[in-house]
Amino acid sequence: MKRTIYVWLLLVSTALHAAELPVRQVVLYKHGVGYFERSGQLGPGESAQLDFKASEMNDVLKSLTVEQRGGGGISALRYDSSDPLEKKLAEFPFRLGPGQPLSAMLDQLKGAVVELKYGSETVRGAILSGRTIPATDNQPASELLSLLLDTGEMRTFDLAGASSIRLVDATLQAQFQQYLAVLIGARSTDKRSVFIDSSGAQARDIMASYMIPMPVWKSSYRLIWGAGGEPTLEGWAIVDNTTGEDWNGVQLALVSGRPISFISRLYEPRYIARPVAELPEDRPVGPVILGGAIEEQEAAAKAAPQALAMRSRAEMPASAPAEMADAVVGRENIATTIANAAAARELGELFEYRFSGPVTIRRNESAMLPFLQQKVTTRKLLVYSDQSTAHPMHSAEISNSTGKTLDGGPITVYEDNAYAGEALMETLKTGDKRLISYGVDLGTRITTQFDTKGEVVREVHMRRGVLTTRAARVETRTYTIRNVDQKEKTLILEHPARPEYKLIDLKPLETTANAYRFEVKLGPDATAKFSVTEERVFERTVAVANLTPDVLVSYVQNKDLSAAAREHLEQILEKKRQIAASDGEMGRVQQQVQTLFSDQERIRQNINSLNRVSGQEQQVQTYARQLATQEGQLATLRDRLSQLEQQKATQEGELNSLIERMEF
Repeated sequence: MKRTIYVWLLLVSTALHAAELPVRQVVLYKHGVGYFERSGQLGPGESAQLDFKASEMNDVLKSLTVEQRGGGGISALRYDSSDPLEKKLAEFPFRLGPGQPLSAMLDQLKGAVVELKYGSETVRGAILSGRTIPATDNQPASELLSLLLDTGEMRTFDLAGASSIRLVDATLQAQFQQYLAVLIGARSTDKRSVFIDSSGAQARDIMASYMIPMPVWKSSYRLIWGAGGEPTLEGWAIVDNTTGEDWNGVQLALVSGRPISFISRLYEPRYIARPVAELPEDRPVGPVILGGAIEEQEAAAKAAPQALAMRSRAEMPASAPAEMADAVVGRENIATTIANAAAARELGELFEYRFSGPVTIRRNESAMLPFLQQKVTTRKLLVYSDQSTAHPMHSAEISNSTGKTLDGGPITVYEDNAYAGEALMETLKTGDKRLISYGVDLGTRITTQFDTKGEVVREVHMRRGVLTTRAARVETRTYTIRNVDQKEKTLILEHPARPEYKLIDLKPLETTANAYRFEVKLGPDATAKFSVTEERVFERTVAVANLTPDVLVSYVQNKDLSAAAREHLEQILEKKRQIAASDGEMGRVQQQVQTLFSDQERIRQNINSLNRVSGQEQQVQTYARQLATQEGQLATLRDRLSQLEQQKATQEGELNSLIERMEF
């Protein structure tokens, strides 16, 4: 019986084999993807199988290309669905359960025609039923199959004696083959297969390429200083093979750059909810009661919106073509993006390191591959950029004279066969240069001193009563550099570049986004000073009418003010002083008036008190005369106050007129 099942599975699985295409070329990028190229020869009618992880399928479906050389052509590309196993198996008209007897499986195929071989005899018939006879004390278990023979005879056969079983229906054979293929693919929950089917009766060469997620390749460098001359720069690439497949003698290339890449969910089936449109159902006809003309008009008015709504619902399926049009536009956009990316690569935005010989990296292993070893133009320097420390950094200025783009990465520095330190370098284009720092120079100490001057008014302008002043704040930072070593040094001093500040009488060696760089030569066992002076120019605007005389005096006394501007401001200052004098006089008069008011109130209170006492008439008369005198004084003061108010109004009018027509 076991032999029978083996023969049965062998027969239905002969078409499961597919050719494999070995990896020929690998290109790794810096943005998390890799390009793979496979090629091989397919026999007549043979399919190629490519295995991927489930997480790689979106990128494969987005980037897979197939090229064929020879007769025939590519008839189809097939791949495993993302549906669960139970859903896939539910589509078949039979099920193969664990430990299921062969007779039980055949019982599901009632009506199917099979051929049984018993020695030299072949029996052919349609399946009626299959059953298992349990074992007894006298007889072992057996599996029986009942057939309807071509002669019309119904017979039962013991499957244990059959040497082979064959399904006559080719469609049913194909279903069994597909069923087993689904089971084989489900053994690995993360494995997904893509099949390339080809047509033609002769062998042909086929090449497939695609992109999948890959670890970013990394680079590291060694800067080696010898006894003299330029140092040697070694570049090593670190490559990880996480594909689960050996790379045997592949052509490997590493690309430096960051082209646009994204994930598009193409592998998972996507469904769009569509509107449901149905014709109105027929309704039973009831009795009709005919009303008057007015009621008929009202009924028609009520029925019109209902008919319009029904007609709108019936027309709803017309929205489907618009959704299809949107899908077409999306595909056009994707094609445009691909074209732009290819153009960018041709314009040299990416740089490729291609290894001349074949490379072998076993699966789940990594490798270090040398891609650069040559002399580079380098200058030893000290760099002082962190003003919170007292010592500069041992540094090197690397000029990329290699003719290649140097990918960013760590650099280990060796001097005279000894470790000197480590640094980080950003991507360096050909002809560009970069500073790297790899150690602290304890033989050089730097201190700083800060000095600032008050604001100095440089320019004053006036128009339509608005005074605009341009002032400057000057600041100086002095660096004191002490070299205690008995050798000359070159220091690159990085001074912070602050917004709105500009250098005065000093030109930097170069400028970065955040600092000015100055080069300072240091003698052996010597001290040097280096000063950087900056100024910040700003403007202020103020209405002249709001300025006090004291503030105007500060403007008039400024040495940088032009003679014309000083003359105009002096006129305004004089008017301001006159108005201030009028204000002062008015204040004094008002104070006198207030004093008289207070004195009169006191006298009136005394008079009221004396009127209640007999014999005080003479004193009351004295107080009355004082009140009369003070009333005369008040009248004089009121007249003076009115004159001063008129005088101030005239002065303010003259000032406003002067301000309006004055420009400088």
